[in-house]
Amino acid sequence: MQFGAKVTEENIKTYSSSPNWKNGSFVNIEETGMSIPLKKIPKLIYKQFIEKKDKAPKQPLNIPSFNVQDFNKNDSDFKFIWYGHSVLLLKISGLTILIDPMFGQNAAPISPFPVKRFSKNTLDIIDNLPDIDIVLLTHDHYDHLDYHSIQKLIPKVKYYYTAIGVGRHLIKWGIKSDQITEFDWWDNKVIESLNITFTPTRHFSGRGLKDRAKSLWGGWVLKSDTKNIWFSGDGGYGKHFKEIGEKLGPFDFGFMECGQYNENWHQIHMFPKESIQAAMDAKVNSIMPVHWGAFSLAQHSWKEPVEEFIKESESKNTHYLVPRIGEIIDLNKTYDTKFWWRKIL
Repeated sequence: MQFGAKVTEENIKTYSSSPNWKNGSFVNIEETGMSIPLKKIPKLIYKQFIEKKDKAPKQPLNIPSFNVQDFNKNDSDFKFIWYGHSVLLLKISGLTILIDPMFGQNAAPISPFPVKRFSKNTLDIIDNLPDIDIVLLTHDHYDHLDYHSIQKLIPKVKYYYTAIGVGRHLIKWGIKSDQITEFDWWDNKVIESLNITFTPTRHFSGRGLKDRAKSLWGGWVLKSDTKNIWFSGDGGYGKHFKEIGEKLGPFDFGFMECGQYNENWHQIHMFPKESIQAAMDAKVNSIMPVHWGAFSLAQHSWKEPVEEFIKESESKNTHYLVPRIGEIIDLNKTYDTKFWWRKIL
């Protein structure tokens, strides 16, 4: 079941109506290479799965219990909790929203080499979460879309907003089609007083050998009466960031992809300096790194992304925030970055 749904002829007919579908696949705005030369693969595998020094914390990262009373208090126009990697629980305009709810323990469930989470028993977190108005899904990679997490969430979730093509997986996993809305780039939908827009990224998709780029990928903008929030989504640096800022910015806060980068896949994942530049291009006032703190999917140390993110933020005088995993953050309050990870071996 982890593979999700195969692509059907009916799916292809639907997808081909998108301006971002060309020659049988979804494509990026800019030419983007994703192929690694065969001769480099053995070394990459060795460095990824054998050389493990500093790739993960020596002890599991603890996550505090969810405090439903504090989270549900109507004392803020925007609050959130980060659960590591790209998992975010948000409260905005009275709506509870969950982004890329990968609470599972393995980011590579179909690989012979598991990619284990830095924290234990994270699927149990779902049991204590409140009812979810909307789940937002950026794309269908395993470190963002997890079968076991989706199964546990089914009784709690009203609606699912996804990139085009991701909905077929959800339907196979038992979610009703009338709960699912698929988005192309720049599509938007207003629910109550919240305007939600799907934005471009420079990435790819696929859960198996035959479905590469058969669903779209992107980020999300959440604009309420008082806040404008952007979740960058996975992807390499590109000209689309300035376009996002011009069309939808400026943003009060941005969750910026920062982690799991490597020169061999530079065009589909940003280095920390590029994350900061992307935020500046998109006119983001305050930023936070995501896509780190849960899995080791690249050769850098687990702390490197956040350290480099902070170094570049400070050099560019950009305001940043790095909360603990599981901490409730209210943007109306002042938080000092505690550099909590530096105390962990």
